[in-house]
Amino acid sequence: MTNILKCIREDKGYSQEELAKELNITRQTLIKYENGENKPSVEIIKKISKIFDIDYEYLIDNKKPPKTSYNIIKSDKKQEKIDIRINIPQENIDKFKQVLLYILKKVGAKPNVGKTVIYKILYFIDFDYYELYEKQLMGLKYIKNTFGPTPVDFDCIIQEMEKSGELEEIKTKFFNKDQTKYLPIKEPDLSLISAQELEHINIEIGRLSDKTATELSEFSHKDIPWIGTEMGEVMEYEAVFYRNEPTSLRIYNDD
Repeated sequence: MTNILKCIREDKGYSQEELAKELNITRQTLIKYENGENKPSVEIIKKISKIFDIDYEYLIDNKKPPKTSYNIIKSDKKQEKIDIRINIPQENIDKFKQVLLYILKKVGAKPNVGKTVIYKILYFIDFDYYELYEKQLMGLKYIKNTFGPTPVDFDCIIQEMEKSGELEEIKTKFFNKDQTKYLPIKEPDLSLISAQELEHINIEIGRLSDKTATELSEFSHKDIPWIGTEMGEVMEYEAVFYRNEPTSLRIYNDD
């Protein structure tokens, strides 16, 4: 388990604290699993495999599962709501990168804006846009975890962006807690973002970026897509049409 558990955890966007809480163990115990000091029980291995949706044999054999493509999707055609519009894969990575660089340029220097805050801003940008316009903006997939929605494959894309010199990851402290921040190096390419999308992104940044990670996590826990999803499962975009206050942004006609 020495490197595989840590690798899978990071690929899935979980912190040690988040995974430990899901497994009902201490962070120190999880660290020992990841360092190979202790071996997890079969029960723990099965829990890990369920959370990350992988065959438990990969954990036992200390092998990394086959890498999937980035879970970024798009749907442009308006369809009946009975259709699952979010399940058409589309490599829209470039657009996600530009949105992320834009967010970092605008608010990345704020002391509260670390990795967890970025997660929530991305989530609400995506799900709010879908509720308002019934089409994808970035179309990331998000999984439900204890601290709110987590974008799948986020760490993989960050690593690519670091290697290509688009941003830099740094470790800091915020209120004596470890914090991961990202410094933009390249300017975002706004040609990939429509005027409507940019306006939406600016509104979301304005209303969310001053909140702490805890505040945003608690806010996300009031959202129907999060409430209606099992822990560790992918959150469905269609659930935004069942939102109520305080997370719904769309004005629906009674008819």
